[in-house]
Amino acid sequence: MSVLVVTGTGTEIGKTIVTAAVAAAAAPRRVAVLKPAQTGLEPGEPGDAAEVARLAGGHVTAVELARFPEPLAPATAARRAGMRPVRPYEVAEAAEKLAAGHDLVLVEGAGGLLVRFDDEGATLADAARLLAAPVLVVAPAGLGTLNSTALTAEALRARGLDCLGVVIGSMPAAPGLAARCNVADLPVAAGAPLLGVVPEGAGSLAPADFRAQAADWLAGPLGGHRPLGRGTGATAFARPSPRG
Repeated sequence: MSVLVVTGTGTEIGKTIVTAAVAAAAAPRRVAVLKPAQTGLEPGEPGDAAEVARLAGGHVTAVELARFPEPLAPATAARRAGMRPVRPYEVAEAAEKLAAGHDLVLVEGAGGLLVRFDDEGATLADAARLLAAPVLVVAPAGLGTLNSTALTAEALRARGLDCLGVVIGSMPAAPGLAARCNVADLPVAAGAPLLGVVPEGAGSLAPADFRAQAADWLAGPLGGHRPLGRGTGATAFARPSPRG
């Protein structure tokens, strides 16, 4: 697995922190994180790719293809800014170029799988298809996640894409009933294993603490050492509340 595409069931659910955890767990291998379209930031402000590198460590190369100032879907943000949108073939070309010099390339999308890159309807799924890369789905912990995860997995299957698994992007320290049940139910909804549970607030850890704990949150296919989370109950990935 030299290229892995990271998507989510929506926005603000922990994709960047999950990407950073996967990058941290891959150390000391050379990792590149590619952000095709960063929205909502002005030039010079640190974006998601830079945050992954900050948390995961010096073995990570951060690359951003396009940046649009308004916090909108990439196609809308590009159109409103009068800027050229990013295209799936550009994402694929950039990822392949990075793969030639790195052991692992993580392509982190914006929002969900089918958020548009351009006004012609191109999406992250098109870039994943060009790369023939597996897709990791990041999902929230609570009520409503089963439906959005099932829809994302169905969209992947309809496009002939491989769903590597699901990671819960932000698990509360004291999860409610729905979050606890979803640990067992998400693999069923996705038709793919639960490959990790990242604790709420993990991104606020000091980078050294983040790197020390990242592998504890992830299962073997993502470089961690937790058991696969299929039908094992909420305690399979339980972690204390992050410090700091």
